[in-house]
Amino acid sequence: MEKKLPKNYQNIRTRYEEYGQALTVLGKTVKDAGPLDEKTSQLIQIAAAAATKSEGSVHSHTRRALELGVSPDEIYHSLLLLTSIIGFPSVAAAFSWADDLIIED
Repeated sequence: MEKKLPKNYQNIRTRYEEYGQALTVLGKTVKDAGPLDEKTSQLIQIAAAAATKSEGSVHSHTRRALELGVSPDEIYHSLLLLTSIIGFPSVAAAFSWADDLIIED
């Protein structure tokens, strides 16, 4: 799967190099801070992205999860679990965003 970063994200990292580096370090620091494995971390981040209605983050973490070997069913289940918290319309939107990566035309 080709890693394609959003243009806006690339532009911000280019414009503010130190900021981009700090984001990278922060991401690694928080992942190394606890016992959760990478697969679990990505599923949590997909759920958080869906809860905050961040399409770009759902795309990013779905891509990363798939690269780790997480199955589509596991990704969908992490989203279904949110139904009573964020509601069906938000879950349905997150499904469509995940499908952008899972179902490639």
